[in-house]
Amino acid sequence: MIIPPIKLYFPLEDIEQIKSDVEKILLSGMLTLHAYTKNFEDNFASLCKVQYAVAVNSGTAALEIALRSLGVKEGVEVLVPTNTFTATAASVYHSGGKPVLTDVDPEYLSMDVENLQLYITSKTRGVIVVHIGGLLCPEIKAIKEICEDQHLFLIEDAAHAHGSTMNRQWAGSFGDAGCFSFYPTKVITTGEGGMIITNKTELVEKSRTLRDQGKKSFHDSSVIELGSNWRMNEVSAAIGLTQLKRLAEIIKKRNETAKYYDQQLKGLNGIRPQRTPPGTLKNYYKYVAFLDRGIERDSFKQKLRDRGVRCSGEVYWPPLHLQPVYRKILNTRLGDFPEAEDACRRMVCLPLYTQMTMEEAKYVVNNIAEVLQECERAQRHLAE
Repeated sequence: MIIPPIKLYFPLEDIEQIKSDVEKILLSGMLTLHAYTKNFEDNFASLCKVQYAVAVNSGTAALEIALRSLGVKEGVEVLVPTNTFTATAASVYHSGGKPVLTDVDPEYLSMDVENLQLYITSKTRGVIVVHIGGLLCPEIKAIKEICEDQHLFLIEDAAHAHGSTMNRQWAGSFGDAGCFSFYPTKVITTGEGGMIITNKTELVEKSRTLRDQGKKSFHDSSVIELGSNWRMNEVSAAIGLTQLKRLAEIIKKRNETAKYYDQQLKGLNGIRPQRTPPGTLKNYYKYVAFLDRGIERDSFKQKLRDRGVRCSGEVYWPPLHLQPVYRKILNTRLGDFPEAEDACRRMVCLPLYTQMTMEEAKYVVNNIAEVLQECERAQRHLAE
């Protein structure tokens, strides 16, 4: 049996709906920033219980637009966790600011209050919190309070967190802006695409201007900002609408598989599932578990791959401060952020997709048990 790390979820009826929508779009002659995009924005905002949503062509664009709309410019510093994708920090650079990296909570892999407070200075203008693997940052409310007290903006990088909640509040709705990605690996996808959500009228107005080359409006060619081509096309929006209708079903099914993994892994030595705080609904974009120290991750993953079980990519290894470009421009090195280094070095992400069967999940767990036993025997042999 071959178990891939992910699978796209497009039931045949949804494919037929998308085909019909594409035909309507082509016949309309309006291929960008028209009815489907507006409908997608409205439905996404309604889901997240916010006033506004702005559809763009990537999660990276969503971050840069949000940063620029919130006043990032040269000399401004923005705190970013080292455990994130390059887009989070690179968008700060592209907005004119400087990212300042922080360590993370070793269990939840996201920024916490302790690390936030270590790095706030007079140059700090804002904070980007990243919801890793679909789990909302457990300290998001405390971080928000600190940002409000210090007059800092708060952006949620919710690229992984579509539909995730904490005490029934939706990911992306805690800060000044929430930024989502619809890349093909995500829980829902538009192929390529992103979304900004907010309750701030000024932010949404500037975001709409920036995404369309800085024009005053779609039908007014007066250029009032230095924007870019960050528009979402109508076909992507049509795909997004179909996927959005499936979101509750997708999260339910992913949670069922995750629950089985949780139950089974607790009985194995050498691996531990990531804990989920009470009151949190996780969409399980990634199923995160931690290997015991002494188990070599690359060897563990290769042994599983040899058995047909293909784990998905970690979130993230290496962390930003060990990536070549950031080591160069930020002068960072091994040992700067020990919690992130240790946790991310031991992290594995088990295969998980919406249409995963119980037979497939059992196959994954059985092979993990066998590989862990091999690792244990190898450790004993070395000890002897």
